[in-house]
Amino acid sequence: MNKIQKETLIGFIVGVIANTFGTLLYILFFSDLGIVETYNAAVEQEHIGSLLALGAILNLVAFFGFLRIKRDYRARGVMIATILTALVILYYKLF
Repeated sequence: MNKIQKETLIGFIVGVIANTFGTLLYILFFSDLGIVETYNAAVEQEHIGSLLALGAILNLVAFFGFLRIKRDYRARGVMIATILTALVILYYKLF
């Protein structure tokens, strides 16, 4: 694995973690239910895509943070994670 692939993979992992952390923060601050109950309610009401999209807001911070410190390949990895999240949201919206 060369340096570019390694940097992109690190960015991808940071993007997935930021999305997960953002989703959990949203649930903890804006939901009266617990994490599992909120997830089950979102699946039941078909709002899981919206929940994931709100969690992806933290990817903006990671993306622009990496650009600011001139880590372009890590920013590329965060962008790939964001696109993957968008595809998952699209899947939940269509099926």
